[in-house]
Amino acid sequence: MTVIRARWSRSLTLAATAIFLAALVSGAHGVEQGASRDAAGLGRGINILGYDGLWEGGENAPFRLDNLTEIRIAGFSHVRINFFGFKYMDSGNVLDETVLKRLDAVIEEVLARHLIPIVDEHDTHFCQRDVSGCAEKLKAFWRQVAARYAGKYPSLVFEVLNEPGGQMTSASWNSLLNECLGIIRLTNPERKVIAAVLNTDDMPVDDLALPDGDRNLIVTFHYYAPIRFTHQGAPWSRTFSGIGPLDWGAPDDEAKVVADFGKMSLWAEREKRPIYLGEFGVYERAPSDSRQRYLSFVARTADRFGWAWAYWQFDHDFAAFDSASQTWKPDILRALIPSAR
Repeated sequence: MTVIRARWSRSLTLAATAIFLAALVSGAHGVEQGASRDAAGLGRGINILGYDGLWEGGENAPFRLDNLTEIRIAGFSHVRINFFGFKYMDSGNVLDETVLKRLDAVIEEVLARHLIPIVDEHDTHFCQRDVSGCAEKLKAFWRQVAARYAGKYPSLVFEVLNEPGGQMTSASWNSLLNECLGIIRLTNPERKVIAAVLNTDDMPVDDLALPDGDRNLIVTFHYYAPIRFTHQGAPWSRTFSGIGPLDWGAPDDEAKVVADFGKMSLWAEREKRPIYLGEFGVYERAPSDSRQRYLSFVARTADRFGWAWAYWQFDHDFAAFDSASQTWKPDILRALIPSAR
């Protein structure tokens, strides 16, 4: 996750918003039907392992591989493995074999729980500030990872890069994305691959350039709007640490989510591409009731549009799970998956 000031285009009119709202409450777009129409085939998921000591050889630091069983029992069907691959490259951009074996083990543990694993290259900050350096490392990463998993783990999904943006333009991102897709397709011609919309204020999905003939692509975006609400009280941010308590849940708040998602849905329908909401969440300093309303509304709206989604995140901050007590935070889990106990 990278903090951006999410501000979508205001080109959708109030009439268009009303149409989307009407569609959402109609029987044709009910939650159950929407979930069954998940074009990406990933279902409901959760982000894991981004800032964990497992990669350095730690155990229960704090993620436990047994937590994958809890994730499956709770009703999730996939996990998005946040992997900072650049950290484990040498001066020649060769990945550390020891760390790759740990990644192998995680993937196999995920598959053993009948969950779908996504390997997400998560070096956002480096890539947003150093486009040329990112290009070199990202292409080296996918040459090695794609070759490693060629012919293995058919349900494994690759995600090219988390939250491209910063110094990247749409043109530079499209160029790098398509180079990486070309590398991946040399050894993994049929594997599902996730490609992100440029992570800028207006989420320019119309600028995304994908190879027409590749229909095994899933398009992703992240949603934290309004960021003053979702990041209120975040201690690492000078902007947001002193904000709050702020509430959420008025009709205008809900209409904004629907309009924002409607923009993505219109593009997806036109381009016949599946959509994946790869991250959304609310920092724990937000009022509890408002946090639950937000999470529930965003998740159910994604369901109704027929999108797969993944909550940010399992542990650490924004957490849905308490690692100390080894229990779910029940209000958060119920907001995400209403049938969860």
